[in-house]
Amino acid sequence: MRQPPPSELPPHHRPPKLTPRSPAELTTPTRPPQASRRLKPIREPRRLNGFFRFVNGTLTFAFLVFILVGLLAVLLRTSFDRPGPLTASTSFAIPKGEGIIEIASRLERDGIVTDRRIFAAHYYAARYFGGLSGEKATIKAGDYEIKKAASIRQVLDTLVEGRSILLKLTIPEGLTSQQVVERLRAEPNLTGEIAQIPAEGTLMPDTYRFSRGQSRQELIDRMKAEQQKALAAAWERRQPDLPFKSPEQALVMASIVEKETGKADERDRVAAVFVNRLRKNMRLQSDPTIIYGIVGGQGSLGRAITRADIDGKTPYNTYQIDGLPPGPICNPGRAAIEATLNPAKTNDLYFVADGTGGHTFSATLKEHNAAVQVWRRIEREQKTKQTASGTAIQISAPESRPAAKEEASQAGAGEAPAAAKAGNIPLPTKNPRKQP
Repeated sequence: MRQPPPSELPPHHRPPKLTPRSPAELTTPTRPPQASRRLKPIREPRRLNGFFRFVNGTLTFAFLVFILVGLLAVLLRTSFDRPGPLTASTSFAIPKGEGIIEIASRLERDGIVTDRRIFAAHYYAARYFGGLSGEKATIKAGDYEIKKAASIRQVLDTLVEGRSILLKLTIPEGLTSQQVVERLRAEPNLTGEIAQIPAEGTLMPDTYRFSRGQSRQELIDRMKAEQQKALAAAWERRQPDLPFKSPEQALVMASIVEKETGKADERDRVAAVFVNRLRKNMRLQSDPTIIYGIVGGQGSLGRAITRADIDGKTPYNTYQIDGLPPGPICNPGRAAIEATLNPAKTNDLYFVADGTGGHTFSATLKEHNAAVQVWRRIEREQKTKQTASGTAIQISAPESRPAAKEEASQAGAGEAPAAAKAGNIPLPTKNPRKQP
């Protein structure tokens, strides 16, 4: 192969020009020519190249995760609002302390939701991230009504919002505090103990709604608050010049009115009789006070009142003491409190049973004795009919019943005591106890 002349070679490949050297240089060996430096291609740093690969992989993974989360969210949303499997409305109870896993499992087992995991997932989302309102969800104990075909959303909303089925407990007017406590203790849907029996008259008789598992003491506290509120409101609306120095004295009188009559249209007239007696310094002579002085909070005497009971010395026996007893003899309701503080405008001082469940009211002893004779005739006729039909007759001191308020004695103020009605004591034509 022909070697190109030096003039045709590139400058860096051309041999250096030889110049004449001095005699000294001729004796010095010549250096070999340096190898030519070739340009190497520029390469990316390995570290930078690895970083770009990491970012690219991360973005790709994040995108795939985003797609999967979106698909899962659509799936959950669809199942969240899909009608549930219930074919009829049902009730579902959640006891206190039960966890979400147990609740979700029972919902699935009872056929209320189709998948416990979907229910639990939505609960945790609402629990830790909050709903549309921003409030974090908590499931409350209680009994709940789940509607037919309720979706998981509807079930969760029902449990979180606490729209439970409220149970009812009715406390009739006229029960003593001890009797009220016994009713609460007998209610299986309440929990806990009652610290102590409340003071007589401090509980408001009413129908109370409560959730399963609510404490008995909490219900007692509600009754106390309602009674205080009702008494304060009635005291503000009271008639002027009543013979009561305080709301507590009015409560004592209301408890007597409560035990004397169960008819709504008679309460203000019965209250008027006792108010008029207080104004005239007459003894109240109410049979229910005799019973309370003997048995206290037990409520029922279990037999007829006797002459010995009437003559018995107790702080509550209004046949033996002047004025009001030292405290209430039961828990009066709103109507009795209102009637006591707004009695009828009458001059009545006596009342006696009329044979129809009501009473005959009288302003004078003469009128009252005539009314007593009418009642005696009715009583004899009833006894004759019962004897003819073979029905045993039993006359005893009435007691409080849950279904209705009763008089502790049909006779009431001014009539002979219940023992006389039972035939133990002759009926007097005049009752010196009733005279001023």
